[in-house]
Amino acid sequence: MHSHIRPNQFCVLQLPSDQRRIIKLEPNTTVHLGKYGNFAANQVIGRPFYLTFEIQDTAEADGYKLRVVSATELHAENLIEEAEGDGEGEGDGNESGEGTPMRTNQTIIDSNSTQRLTWQEIEDLKKEAGGSGKAIIAKIMESHSAIDQKTAFSLAKYTLRKRKKYIKRFTIVPLDVSTLANFMLQEKDASKTMEMRDEHIGLLGCFGNVHHSGGTPLEAIPDMKPNGRYIVVDETGGLIVAAMAERMGILYPHDKDEEEEQSLAVEEQPEIPEESKDTRRQHVRPMSATNNTLTVIHAQTQPNLSLLKYFGYDTSAPDESHPLHTHLKSITWLQLVDPSRDPILATEPPVIPAEELAEMKTNKRSAYYFKRNRYQKVKSVSDEARAGEFDGLIAGTLFDPASVLKHVVPLLSGSAQVSIYSPYIEPLVQLMDYYSTGRRTAWINKKRDLESQKPAGGTLDLSSLYEEFTVNPTLLLPPTLHHARVRGWQVLPGRTHPLMTERGGAEGYLFHGTRVIPHEEAIQAAGTFRKKRKLESTSTPTNDRDVVMS
Repeated sequence: MHSHIRPNQFCVLQLPSDQRRIIKLEPNTTVHLGKYGNFAANQVIGRPFYLTFEIQDTAEADGYKLRVVSATELHAENLIEEAEGDGEGEGDGNESGEGTPMRTNQTIIDSNSTQRLTWQEIEDLKKEAGGSGKAIIAKIMESHSAIDQKTAFSLAKYTLRKRKKYIKRFTIVPLDVSTLANFMLQEKDASKTMEMRDEHIGLLGCFGNVHHSGGTPLEAIPDMKPNGRYIVVDETGGLIVAAMAERMGILYPHDKDEEEEQSLAVEEQPEIPEESKDTRRQHVRPMSATNNTLTVIHAQTQPNLSLLKYFGYDTSAPDESHPLHTHLKSITWLQLVDPSRDPILATEPPVIPAEELAEMKTNKRSAYYFKRNRYQKVKSVSDEARAGEFDGLIAGTLFDPASVLKHVVPLLSGSAQVSIYSPYIEPLVQLMDYYSTGRRTAWINKKRDLESQKPAGGTLDLSSLYEEFTVNPTLLLPPTLHHARVRGWQVLPGRTHPLMTERGGAEGYLFHGTRVIPHEEAIQAAGTFRKKRKLESTSTPTNDRDVVMS
């Protein structure tokens, strides 16, 4: 992630009212902030992140001027407020030893009558040329008749509310997955992201063992396995894909020192057949990476990954320089389960000789190249996905999770991790039952019965087992169900309590399991036998007889 604001980059504007806005800073445009005013985007492009800007009150043709608020000024204001609060006299006693009761707000009557300024006078202050936010706040506090009755804590809260309402400042911070998740949850339609929160996103990647496979060439480490190939089922608009790509180091555009890695990936691409090459232009082939990849399985014609646009990657018009152009792959359920029924893979476009291509019109030749390239791209992704050996499955879907695991779990390699998110607990409880010990034992026993009834030289038909069990319970161990929710607390001396205004919604649950490979033959377990130690025998004479005691 870059440390400076770049053109056409999505950033987060933190406003004084604790609101956040995601904007795209395009050059030569004006950013509108409602009651706070507007400013020219060129004033902030190229500047570092985390700077605090103040909108000046003098307007120009392209918006208001911006002033950078220094850190010294910000800290000085906080220190002045703390000093004023300490001077309120909240003491525990006096020098004479007589206990002075602590000032409370029980006698304060907070009503509109305590403020002598009318709303019309406040609006006139806003319209004045020299009326800045600080001047308005000072005038409001001066006109408050009960300001001297407030405690230090209530005065600080009152001042903070007025600052959030009238101060014209904002801070620009970079956009990451955590900020986007909170923005969608609190200020947008949370159902579009299945009400996922930070803790769910972190646990999904942790349980799925999603990590950065590194940019070191595999030839330098002979024993290194090409890891980092994951299957993703995402119905959150691309939030899960963005979170996993961030953990893998392929979410943000490459810096100059990382462009060499991108060139290596281009050089290792499989050669394009001569009949599908267009000599007029050379493009980086999409979905061409061989490791550190995400394969998205979707049910529609195109996957819904609209949230990736906030990170510089638009699926409708992809940027070839973006890492996701080669490392993100998509495939439909039909192309994975039954490719012969897919319209694209059902019939291979015929190969036209070069002589005939030269005589064809431009539009027909372009259509031919498009069909051939699309067929080869989809077929390569389909063949790679059906070959399996993936390192993990990360899913967030409203589909029945058992129907997803039935087709995807056999494609995972041994010890691969399965991590599934659901806003409701019922589907995952049913999934826990499908992989329970009882069902696993019943599967093994029924499979043995089918094997005993199998004719010599015949194949074992497991269709009857899947009709009864839905999934193979011997492929996933040990199924676990998790629930996590981080709740906000106000932590102050004597005032610690949970925030009562926190939003509700779905709790969110996670399913986790490990892919195992069952042994096809019967396992005979034999322990180490140890000889029993001979016990010493003793004889005791009793009535002229020896009774042997052992």
